[in-house]
Amino acid sequence: MNLEKYILKAEDSLMVFEFTSMGPKGAIPKLVKFSETNLKDLYNLAFGDKDLAKGDLNDLAISNNGDSEKVLATVVASVYAFTDYYPNAYVYATGSTKARTRLYRMGITKYIKDIVKDFDIYGMRNLEWGIFEKEIEYDAFLAKRKTVTLHYEHRGTK
Repeated sequence: MNLEKYILKAEDSLMVFEFTSMGPKGAIPKLVKFSETNLKDLYNLAFGDKDLAKGDLNDLAISNNGDSEKVLATVVASVYAFTDYYPNAYVYATGSTKARTRLYRMGITKYIKDIVKDFDIYGMRNLEWGIFEKEIEYDAFLAKRKTVTLHYEHRGTK
């Protein structure tokens, strides 16, 4: 998935990422937050506009800044960075509205061939999890980074 992305800034823990959407409506600060849940290695992904007054995120704001694909690619980049640092993490995501969940499903569907190279992707429907399939309406998504096995050749000296 070689898409243009915004530059991400992260806290040391890699639990919070910031970037700025640039478009016809100007510069709009965005936040991506990963939160621990009560289940081991399960993290919730929250994404939205940064509320400058509170410093927190607003996941109901509608920016329409003309850069949705670049924004989505940047959120995906944060998931890569997060799972590099937390390799056992399962990342749970759902939209703050049904329309946003549908938008996320469409994004996953569009890039599924690239995504499955690095992640196992699941969808939740009627409170049951299954392997993500195109054309199915899901309520939530779960991503788990595949284990990377490094192969190298050792050349000893004689």
